[in-house]
Amino acid sequence: MANIDVQTFCLGMWQTNSFVISTEGKDTCWIIDAGFEPERMIDWIKQKSFKPAMLFYTHAHLDHIAGTSEIKKAFPGVKTAVSEAEAAFLEDPSKNLSASAGMKITADAADIVLSDGQVFDFEGFEFTVISTPGHSPGGICLYQPESAVLFAGDTLFQGSIGRYDFPTSNGKHLFESIEKKLLILPDETKVFCGHGGSTTIGAEKASNPFLNR
Repeated sequence: MANIDVQTFCLGMWQTNSFVISTEGKDTCWIIDAGFEPERMIDWIKQKSFKPAMLFYTHAHLDHIAGTSEIKKAFPGVKTAVSEAEAAFLEDPSKNLSASAGMKITADAADIVLSDGQVFDFEGFEFTVISTPGHSPGGICLYQPESAVLFAGDTLFQGSIGRYDFPTSNGKHLFESIEKKLLILPDETKVFCGHGGSTTIGAEKASNPFLNR
């Protein structure tokens, strides 16, 4: 079986990581998160002649949904997916935090509502939805065990963790999500974070100052 390829695009004013997942010999791809100013990512997808089937939101804060309209205009067939707890965030600037930033960012209602443990097939690779509330009430991660990759959104960062001082954040839930759902994964699991560089579960267990309290 071919390997999963992950292309990272650091987009917009908040340097949000958006990811394109593909596999050799196939033209289907997935997009994870839709940062501001996604044109560079869109151009790359078109150059590769890929056809995005899914756009997953790890959570529905403004910097992870802002590029949705451009992506859907470029790829009308793409389906969007968000957690049930944040389905309303997409169309509500007060919930997705854009109103407090002096903007009015919205996205159309998602095609698919995600739940914990749900499995999606990508060209023979099964990705599992892991519910990780805390940074936001409906944050999710996507995990592919055979490839040992985790898309962690803003739950876990290289040497840090997601903020939990927003109105809908919860620090207790964030630490529980990380400790009970992410740190139990194999140490070699590569973590693709919503901001900053990638890391591994083992590296964060060993040296993340927020997790060694």
